[in-house]
Amino acid sequence: MSLSAAEMEALAISIQVALLSTAIVAIPGVFLGWILAIPRWRGRALVDALVMLPLVLPPVVVGWALLMLLGGRSPFGIDIAFTGLAAAVAGGVVGLPLLIRASRIGFESVDPRLEEAARTLGMKRLEAFFKISLPLAAPAIGQGLILCMARSMGEFGATITFAGAIPGSTRTLPLMIHEQLQAPGGDQLAMRLVIFSALISLAAMATSEWLARKVRGKNGGLR
Repeated sequence: MSLSAAEMEALAISIQVALLSTAIVAIPGVFLGWILAIPRWRGRALVDALVMLPLVLPPVVVGWALLMLLGGRSPFGIDIAFTGLAAAVAGGVVGLPLLIRASRIGFESVDPRLEEAARTLGMKRLEAFFKISLPLAAPAIGQGLILCMARSMGEFGATITFAGAIPGSTRTLPLMIHEQLQAPGGDQLAMRLVIFSALISLAAMATSEWLARKVRGKNGGLR
């Protein structure tokens, strides 16, 4: 199934946006997952609800909020609207909850007694985190990163609202599919792009499962 130059361009933009989105949210996503895995602290439920908002809000609302915060009317004096960076930020924001949730599950699965034992042996808390908790939570974090990247690649509503569908800059595969569905006789091309997008998603999920098994095996060998 060969792709035209315009389709290859949209695919390349989608991959670039997904990778940049994941890079932007990787550290804050893992950090928030670790924080939320700590039980019983004041404000935990509120923070949990806030970070999950992009998952339940309509994507267009997320895009509008980003446009107000980081567009021409930004109270911070930052205007990145309708740029490639805007597409990456939009994808990162909608994919962030998936990374946070996966990271949280990973950290919650780590026996806290392991860190406590390491600290009694003289290891500092930050050192124990990087040498014990983070490696053991790595399978879940890896899955979260893959899911975040796949979600970012498939984002439509927030992207078109905040970044637009500019050929060569922000027109990703979902936006091109939408354009073809609106064009007379574009159904066949749209279907081809849908199938291609589905194959990419399946590959992402397969990679996620492979990564999880690989890291689980590594952790098992360390025990």
